[in-house]
Order: sequence, then C-alpha cells, then structure tokens
Amino acid sequence: MDPVPADPLMRRHRTALRLCFAIPGLALATWVTRTPDVRDRLGASTAEMGLVLFGMSIGSMLGILVAAALVTRFSTRPVIVAGMCLVLASVGTTALGTAVSSAPSVAFGLLLLGAGVGLSEVASNVDGAGVERELGRPVLPALHGCYSLGTVVGAGLGVAGAAVGFPVPWHLAFVLLLVVGLFAVAAAGLRPGTGRPEGTAPGPGGEAPAGDTTTAGRERRLYLDPRLLLIGGVVFGVTLAEGTATDWLPLLMVDGHDMPSGLGSSVYAGFAAAMAAGRFAGGPVVARVGRPAALGGGALLTAVGIALVSFVDSPAAAGCAVLLWGLGTSLGFPLALSAAGESGRDTTGRVALTSRIGYVALLAGPPALGFVGEHHGLRTAMVPVLLLVLVAAALSPATASRPRHTGAADEGGARLPGPAVRVPGTTDAD
Repeated sequence: MDPVPADPLMRRHRTALRLCFAIPGLALATWVTRTPDVRDRLGASTAEMGLVLFGMSIGSMLGILVAAALVTRFSTRPVIVAGMCLVLASVGTTALGTAVSSAPSVAFGLLLLGAGVGLSEVASNVDGAGVERELGRPVLPALHGCYSLGTVVGAGLGVAGAAVGFPVPWHLAFVLLLVVGLFAVAAAGLRPGTGRPEGTAPGPGGEAPAGDTTTAGRERRLYLDPRLLLIGGVVFGVTLAEGTATDWLPLLMVDGHDMPSGLGSSVYAGFAAAMAAGRFAGGPVVARVGRPAALGGGALLTAVGIALVSFVDSPAAAGCAVLLWGLGTSLGFPLALSAAGESGRDTTGRVALTSRIGYVALLAGPPALGFVGEHHGLRTAMVPVLLLVLVAAALSPATASRPRHTGAADEGGARLPGPAVRVPGTTDAD
C-alpha cells in the first residue's frame, strides 16, 4: 500500500472510493453465488438464464454510454452517488423478484444493477485516475482490489447462505441493509469537482471552439486514436474473462464438472480471493517487470486457467485452475486504465472510454455465452473467451509508459498537477 496522504480530505476521499469500488463487487458476488438457487427457483434453462442476465447487459450499456457525458457535466461525485443508488435499488428488486419467482422482475433488478455499476464504476475510475495524477503513484490496482475484496465478502456470504439453505430473498435483503450502511459512510467522504474539464469557455460569438472542446468532438478523436484502441483491445479481453467468471463460474462448475451447488459457489469465492490478492500485491511485480509484461503475463496465466477448466475433465484440476484464472486477470483492468489515462490529453475522456469498453465486456459480453452453452455446453462456451484473452496478451505492448510533461494542458484546458508526475503502474506499489 502507498503512504497515507497527509491531506485529511484526501484520506476521507480515498476511503470513500474504496467503499464505492467494494459495494458493486459485494452486490454482484451476492447474485453470482446464488445463481444456481435462483435458476432452480425460476425453473429456467441455461438459455433462459442467459436472457435474464441480458437485463444486466442492457442496464450496463445504458449506464456506460451516458457516464462520461454526465461526469464531464456534473463531475464524478453526483454520478457515483446516482450509480450507487441504482445498485441499492437493484438488490431490493432482485430480492422481490426471486421471492415471487418472477424472471422479468429478476431481469429488471439486474438491469438496475448493470446501470448502477456502469455509472458508478466509470465515474469511480475517472476519480481514481485523478487521484493517481495528484499523488504521482498508482492507486487504481488497490481500488480495484477493494472491488475484488467486496466480491470475496459477497461470495463468502453466498457460500454460507447456500450451504445452510438460507432463502435467497432473505439473503438479498440482508445484503441490502449491509450495502446501505456502507454507502452512507462513502457518500460523506467523496470530494466534489473531480473529472470536470476546466477552461472550456465558449469562443467568439458564444460557440465552442470548433471540434476541440465539445464532448462529441473529443469522443470522435479518441475513437480514432490507434494506441487507445489497442489498449481497449487489452481491456476487452481481460475484462471479458473476469465477467465470464462472475456470471458463469458457479454454473460452470455445477453443470460442467458435476460439483454440488455449494462447492461451485466456493470455487467462485476462490476466484474472487485470487483476484483480490493479485490486485493488492501486484504493485511490486509491476514495478519490477513493467506494465506490458505484467499485463501480458497475466493474460497468459488466465488463458492457462481457462484452458484447464474447459478441456481437462477433472473437478479438482478445474478448481485449482480457477485460481490461475483469477490471479492472471487481477491486474488487467486497473493497469490498462492507468495506461489509457496517460496515453494523451483528455484524461477523463480516455479513462471513461476505456472503462466503457471494459464494462461492456464485463457485464454485456458474458450473457451471450449462455446461448453457446445451451447447445454445446458451458465448458465449450469458454473457448471464445480463451481466444480473446490470447489477443489481449498479444496487444499488451501497447500499454507501455509514456512520460507526461509537467504543466501541459489537458484536453479542455485542465492542467496536470505537481512538479513531476510519475507514471502510474511503473513506480511505487499501491
């Protein structure tokens, strides 16, 4: 972990950000570990569960598509708060839908979850990238570690609930009370103003400078940036692997390797624990070998884990391989976001765009695998994920560091702080 910031407002802000990363992980893992029980309660097939999960896909797309524009207009704090409120509403809605065995209600609850995660996580990543620039050292890996820690807690509660046969609606109601309390603490510590471009005053005649400072103009340029698109390819592969485990790992163990329901949920808890360990302990590794090597090596480790789960007909081997899957995936998203943030001007737009790609893969990609799994089995459905992870490994050199000069104006006129900004992902460990 990095040294504690001297500014008490910064300390409170970082604590709030840690909670804002942990809460979606807790809510998502609670859902994931109870999917076999929810599937049985709804009486849904694998393809029908894929349709239910598409509620999360639709919500995540809506949240992700509007998050950057909302951050630019209102700053990160109100967007994070709005997203967190949707996450809380999703837990309650899913609990009610499960209680009445209503697949549409569960799907709507997942829509709220996807929208809330899309809004809050994009804004939280922009905020975290701003903290990195302010402190001059990486903080995103540890913040994403808090997300993984939230998944560990949620998975642990889910495993315990499944083991004792605790009813899913009551389990979700308990988690709702827990996350409401955590969010109350987080909301009080968030600083206002982060992520809003400065110096975007209208030009002569009241018009914005042509093609430079409008949101649409900035986004068009970002979509044409070759290096940023390569970083987006890395993000897509590694976050698809993470999202696939989140959505399907318990069912993959139960249906693909004939594990009992409780053991399948325990395997997911192991995946989440491996991710958390990798994110909290990965800083020294990145400092030693560099960001491209850490990303590429992690992607290859993920590929080995997915291949063992898919092709080796052994529950024990699959359970151990999941740890490789989680450890290899752990640093992919936060390191790629750091690379995107330093890849050029308009840091907010670059981090938001890369986050958008990541959350599309994380939340919208995995449900489509249900249709492949329905016809060919879930183990076979992992093959496309394996191939995209290998593509991410091949693209990892695009995340190499580029020094940023002091005092250079960011897109929209914001100026980079500090006398010398050290590149996140290549300096002291968080």
